[in-house]
Amino acid sequence: MIIRRWSVYSVIFRGAIQFVTNQYPRRIDLMASHINAVGPPSQEIGGYPQHYRHKQCAAKNGRSVVEHHPSSYWEQPFSQPYFDNTTKRETTTTVGQSAYLHCRVRNLGDRAVSWIRQRDLHILTVGILTYTNDQRFQSLHSDGSDEWTLKISSPQVRDSGIYECQVSTEPKISQAFNLSVVVSKAKINGNSELYIKSGSDINLTCIVLQTPEPPSFIYWYKGDNVINYSQRGGISVVTEKQTRTSRLLISRALPADSGNYTCAPSTAESASVLVHVLNGG
Repeated sequence: MIIRRWSVYSVIFRGAIQFVTNQYPRRIDLMASHINAVGPPSQEIGGYPQHYRHKQCAAKNGRSVVEHHPSSYWEQPFSQPYFDNTTKRETTTTVGQSAYLHCRVRNLGDRAVSWIRQRDLHILTVGILTYTNDQRFQSLHSDGSDEWTLKISSPQVRDSGIYECQVSTEPKISQAFNLSVVVSKAKINGNSELYIKSGSDINLTCIVLQTPEPPSFIYWYKGDNVINYSQRGGISVVTEKQTRTSRLLISRALPADSGNYTCAPSTAESASVLVHVLNGG
């Protein structure tokens, strides 16, 4: 006669436990029995953790006793995923400058995170896979991290709008992110043409508009050439990144200084002014 005994040490939930015994003649000592724990009804799951644990199975066949001690127990938390609401959800970038939308999900478990463009409900990424032919969209994620980032390379104005970070729970949960892609432009104060007398100073001020970050650099050109400070004395450029301004000063201008002057920021459309230096008299 074969007797199988299961000892269940800890079951923390209100539900049913069903014992099932199967016959396996060749491995009756270790594999003859198993326990099937049936969890609580779905309405009782909620957000609290529940633990299913089995500890010891003993089989007696009259001649010997074989103790089966599982090396680990099954513990399945049922905490639901939720969003970290401290992340920035309004992002502004300029045309051509990569945009990053950062979504942080806690307790994700085995669920998947997707990025969806709201205007056409187009699925852009699922996990780290891209689900669109537009390869400018990419999902960035590091193992062990709670953060799932949507990277948009070379964004255009048409990419502005709402993007949803969605988690595959039932029902699904999502968090909206707003992206604004603007055209950054340079502007030179004053008229598009400047007339000055020979011997006077050329003083040009360039302002970079609609840029979330200061440009890395601002170059000044005369015609197609970057202005060479060593070629002619009396030229100075003062650039203030935080105010996004750059000033070009040419002292004691000569008729040879006449020409088209261009202010060219690193991340903005350039602006030009035509300077005429007139002989005195």
